[in-house]
Amino acid sequence: MTEHSEHSDDSQEQGGGESLFTVLVALGMNVLIAIAKSVVGAITGSASMVAEAAHSWADAGNEVFLVIAERRAARPADANHPWGHGREAYVWSMFAAFGLFTAGAIVSIWHGVDSLRSGAEEEADYVWAYAVLAIAFVLEGVSFLQARRQTRATARRFGLSTLPFIIRTSNPTLRAVFFEDAAALLGIVIAAAGIGMHELTGDARWDAVGSIAVGLLLGALAIFLIGRNRDFLVGQAGSADLRLGALEHLLAQSGVERVTYLHLEFVGPGRMLLVAAVDLVGDDTERQVATRLHELSDAVTEQELVVDAIITLSRPDDSSLDPAALRGARE
Repeated sequence: MTEHSEHSDDSQEQGGGESLFTVLVALGMNVLIAIAKSVVGAITGSASMVAEAAHSWADAGNEVFLVIAERRAARPADANHPWGHGREAYVWSMFAAFGLFTAGAIVSIWHGVDSLRSGAEEEADYVWAYAVLAIAFVLEGVSFLQARRQTRATARRFGLSTLPFIIRTSNPTLRAVFFEDAAALLGIVIAAAGIGMHELTGDARWDAVGSIAVGLLLGALAIFLIGRNRDFLVGQAGSADLRLGALEHLLAQSGVERVTYLHLEFVGPGRMLLVAAVDLVGDDTERQVATRLHELSDAVTEQELVVDAIITLSRPDDSSLDPAALRGARE
């Protein structure tokens, strides 16, 4: 199987070493930021700062889920889980996305709406607010740069740009940290704008609007992350690139005349199940055919992404899969 596909990066990440480090960096930064924002939010009474504190505490809690995701997904296969525990990464990442939606988005929007309804115009301490936002921007930037560095290095290795890679990758923890840190940086800018307009106009409603805007941003991100985790939990098929690589690899094996069925499905970050039907050259006995199919399965599982291969015989009237047709579909 070729390794230039949109998901082939995962073979480098499935061990979880660098991804776990990225999550731990994000966790440490978010705990520090959440404490600072909470203190200043209490001092200033700023709705935007309270929203940002809720955002950072939600991110910190989510990183705990992501650490669990990395650890549990790395457990080896056993009798009850023959393809490993890789899908646990999507389960725990789903919990993290729900946490972002409830503890981050809903709390921020609710607080902003409540501030608008109350009409209170607290006299904010703008110096403290701007100071903590500046510190938070630096710390969030450190975490984001680590996630971006890992993302760019792996994407570039396979000729991909950063954004398509992070959207499509089967590594849910890297995707979550990357987008949560990006949203955190944007959220800080929104909060600073809300506080700035409050300072310029004396109207606290700008601060409340900033809180609502931060909540809407987090809600959109949470819905996106929930959707991607759901895709992999229900069975994300391999891309056209991956199918082409797997087909060419099968046809390159000695004794394989044609392939009539091929399915690739992710069973975890960087882990795929391959199911195929092939027509073998010759007219061997049943025992010989069984041996050849077993050897073919072993050859396929030597590929980095494939953890198991189920290969059967084609029916005589089945149509052959054409690599040229798959190339056309890829384009």
